[in-house]
Amino acid sequence: MAAEPFVDFYEILQVSPNADSDTIYRVYRILAQRFHPDNHESGDAELFRQLTEAFETLGQPTTRAAYDVKHRDGRRVTWKIFDQAASAQGIEAEKRKRFGVLSVLYRKRVGQPDQASMTLKELEDLLGVPKEHLEFTIWYLKEGHFIQRADNGRVTITLRGVELTEELSERDRLEKLQSERKALPPARVA
Repeated sequence: MAAEPFVDFYEILQVSPNADSDTIYRVYRILAQRFHPDNHESGDAELFRQLTEAFETLGQPTTRAAYDVKHRDGRRVTWKIFDQAASAQGIEAEKRKRFGVLSVLYRKRVGQPDQASMTLKELEDLLGVPKEHLEFTIWYLKEGHFIQRADNGRVTITLRGVELTEELSERDRLEKLQSERKALPPARVA
C-alpha cells in the first residue's frame, strides 16, 4: 500500500510553523469564510475541506505536536533533490541545486513575506544537500543577484530570482508536457 503524500497544513493555512494557536484560529476563520462552499463569489469546497482538516489538526495541542514531527520529515522529503551527497556533483546536479534553492526561497517569500529569509542550515535540511555542496550554488546565485545574503548569514530571494524561478518553473512544466506527449502512442488516422 502506497503512503499518502505529505500535506503541509501550515502552508494550506498560510501560517508559520511557529504561529500560536490564536493566530491559527484567526487565519482559519478568515479563510474558511472566504472559501466556504456557500460563498458564491469565492467558495471552494475542496479547499474548504483542506482548511478544516488543517485547522482540526493544528488547533489541538496534542494533534499539532504529533503533526509537527511528521511536518519536519515531510518537508525534508518534499524538497530533497538528491539521494546521496555523492550524486550532488556535476553540471546537471548544480543546475538542480540552483533551482531547488530558488524554489524553496520563492515559496518562503510567497508564504511568509515578512520572514522570507532562511539559513544555510535550513536549506541544507530541506534539500538534503550538505552545506559543502551548497556553497558554490549560493555563491553563484548571490553573484548573479538572484539571492541576497544578510549580515546575519540568512539568504532571501530577490526580484530577479523570482523572475528566474518562474521562468525555470514554466520551462520545466513545458518539458514535462512534451515528454508526456512523446510517451503517448501515436494517434490513428481513420
